[in-house]
Amino acid sequence: MVKKATRAEQPRGPGFGPSQVEAKRLLRRFGLRPRKGLGQHFLIDEGVLLRLVSAAELTPEDLVVEVGPGLGILTRELARRAGGVVAIELDARLASALRLNLASFANVSIVNSDVLDIDPAELIETAQRDAHLPQASNIAGYKLVANLPYYAATPIVRHFLEANLKPRLMVFMVQKEVGQAMVAQPGHMSLLSVGVQLYGLPSIVGYVSAQSFYPPPKVESVILRISPYKQPIFALEDTVRFFQLVGAGFSAPRKQLHNSLAQGLGLPASEIAGLLDEANINAQRRAQTLSLEEWAKLWVAFVHSRSN
Repeated sequence: MVKKATRAEQPRGPGFGPSQVEAKRLLRRFGLRPRKGLGQHFLIDEGVLLRLVSAAELTPEDLVVEVGPGLGILTRELARRAGGVVAIELDARLASALRLNLASFANVSIVNSDVLDIDPAELIETAQRDAHLPQASNIAGYKLVANLPYYAATPIVRHFLEANLKPRLMVFMVQKEVGQAMVAQPGHMSLLSVGVQLYGLPSIVGYVSAQSFYPPPKVESVILRISPYKQPIFALEDTVRFFQLVGAGFSAPRKQLHNSLAQGLGLPASEIAGLLDEANINAQRRAQTLSLEEWAKLWVAFVHSRSN
């Protein structure tokens, strides 16, 4: 008996090779040029491609959301390994080209839209209604796998982490400095570090050279993996006000915490001193040294002071 090949095992057709030659061929075929304003840098390194996909630990039961599929090179590999792929492309010209280039993959759905305008829950519900994609009974959530556009990477990551329906796993490429900020520990924390680590556990899978893309960007990249929590690491009733507090702390990172908070929140120094004392945080520390647990204590003190 001949064993039927799985998607991951099936031979790859002509033109699969993610190389600069292939990228240029696809661009010529569809009369396209990389759009700098949309951060279009297409992955051409097969080793990086396979590392990214492997980190996502895909199975035929997985539904994958890909943001910024570009020329569809990553999309093809995702489609071979996962049960279904929903690829969201902002560029209408690329979206049209993708529908033609990926027509042989029945388990791929192309959505031409700005991902920040899409509720992930509605996106998944629509995907599950598609006869070609995994139905609700066959999947447990979804995974986000993407080569994110640099200019919008942070809001895209926050969009999915803060959604009511979060991914089970996120694996994506971003600018190296952005990825390092997301995984930073106390001593090097930032508003971005807090914003990511409140919702999930990030780790760096590996570093990626600029030469792995066409056209090559001016910066290096990292593959990042985030395991989202079902709920934020501590309870928050008002996320907007919490990040106003944290943002105030980082508003003047070179200043001591009591000064940056007073300046950022527009509150008297005496009130800020009381908040820090209640949270048992030294007023002379700087925001980048605080842990998530200390931000939680400061938030509790802040809410308590507002309710009195």
